[in-house]
Amino acid sequence: MADEIGCSPKDIQAILMGGHGDTMVPLPRYTTVAGIPVTELVAGDKLDAIIQRTKVGGGEIVNLLGTSAWYAPGAAAAQMVEAIVKDEKRIFPCCAWLTGEYGLKDIYLGVPVVLGKKGIEKIIELQLNSDEKALLNTSAQHVKEVMDVLDKMAVVNA
Repeated sequence: MADEIGCSPKDIQAILMGGHGDTMVPLPRYTTVAGIPVTELVAGDKLDAIIQRTKVGGGEIVNLLGTSAWYAPGAAAAQMVEAIVKDEKRIFPCCAWLTGEYGLKDIYLGVPVVLGKKGIEKIIELQLNSDEKALLNTSAQHVKEVMDVLDKMAVVNA
């Protein structure tokens, strides 16, 4: 997105929800560049292409390098730890246990949260439109299917 706009990635604030991977739910209506809605800066077809590349980007990196766990996960974890240790009350998209938020229950899913000294202090419920809700439900279903497979695996501790 920064390349398309010609700006610093530091100026982009984006929210992605759901699982991590092809079913993640980018929310362009909640994405801004220095406070300007991204929809005012990037044409619809180009924004759709950026969203699609974002969804499959992890798989693309894995195919090229064998893993996608390089800089970004460590940098994100460091920011999250700092927010907790310093009680900064920062908002991050994090994997959180949902107990009815977004109409979802008994699942860990990526949602915006407030991080402070108590860890996740609040789950922020955005007002999703029907398309966004449907995408989030699809992502949640995918996460549940993956977790069901893992739960059914017989793991023996050595």
